[in-house]
Amino acid sequence: METGQRKNEKGEFMAAHFIQSLIATHNGKTVLDAQWGQAISRNPFLGFRIKGAEAGDKVSVSWVDTKGDKSSVDTTVAA
Repeated sequence: METGQRKNEKGEFMAAHFIQSLIATHNGKTVLDAQWGQAISRNPFLGFRIKGAEAGDKVSVSWVDTKGDKSSVDTTVAA
């Protein structure tokens, strides 16, 4: 997570690199859509609750960073 305002050892600004967009779905329905900016922490922690979620339901979280890299993780709700 780089804001784009820190300099490297040569005194050059380091390119901004952070999670820009995050989407969480519950059984395919979007339950969280976050757009983050430079002020997000270096190691962000995200916690949220899903009303009506039941054991075995599928939860997916996907994100895109400022370089266009994408990733996601899937899990199921525990009992």
